[in-house]
Amino acid sequence: MPKADFSHVTTWVFDLDNTLYPPHMRLFDQIEVRMTDYVMQALGVDRARADALRLHYWHSYGTTLAGLMREHDVDPAPYLTQVHEIDFSRLSPDPDLAERIRALPGRKIIYTNGTAPYAEKVSYARGLGGLFDAIYGVEHAGFAPKPERAAFETVFAKDGLAPERAAMFEDDLRNLEVPHAMGLRTVHVAPERDEKPHVHHHTDDLSAFLARLL
Repeated sequence: MPKADFSHVTTWVFDLDNTLYPPHMRLFDQIEVRMTDYVMQALGVDRARADALRLHYWHSYGTTLAGLMREHDVDPAPYLTQVHEIDFSRLSPDPDLAERIRALPGRKIIYTNGTAPYAEKVSYARGLGGLFDAIYGVEHAGFAPKPERAAFETVFAKDGLAPERAAMFEDDLRNLEVPHAMGLRTVHVAPERDEKPHVHHHTDDLSAFLARLL
C-alpha cells in the first residue's frame, strides 16, 4: 500500500512540467518551439539544425540551456526569459489536485529545470498558487540542471530538506536517479510505466496517487 511507504515523508518535492499538469495540455510544446528559435538566433543555423541541436543538448546535458552554456558560452538569463514567454491559457485549474497537495503533511516544494517565476505562473494557472513552501528553479542551482547530482545537492541544501525523509515526483526518469541514490522516495509521473530500479512508484494520475496517501 503506497500510504505506508510515505509515512516517513516530511518534504514533498514536485517537478513542474508534465508533472503538476498532464502532458496532454501540451504547454511544453510552446517552450520547445521557443528554444529552437533561440538556438537558431544564437548559433545562426536553420530550424532543422537548431531542432537537432536542441534535442542533442537535452540528451547530453539534461537541458538545452546546459548545452548552449557549455559549448557556446550562452548567457542563461536572456534565454530563460525568452523561452518562458508563453501562453498559459492551455492550463486549467485542478481543485482536486490542489486539495490533495494542501493536505499532505509537511513541507511542499517545486523544483524545476525552468525558472522559479515561470513555475509560479504555472502553479497559479493550475489553481495551485500559494500551496508551496518554496519554488526552486534552475537559477537556484547555479544553472546546473537536473539530472546532475550537484544541482540536486545545491537545491536540497538551500531548502534544508533531509533526503531520507523526502519524496520526489517527476516525469523524466533520468531525474529520479540521483534522488533515489540520495535516499528520497521516488515517484515517476508519466502516461507509460517504465520499470527502473531507481523508481519506487509509478502513476499516470498525480491527483489520484496523492489521494491514496491521505
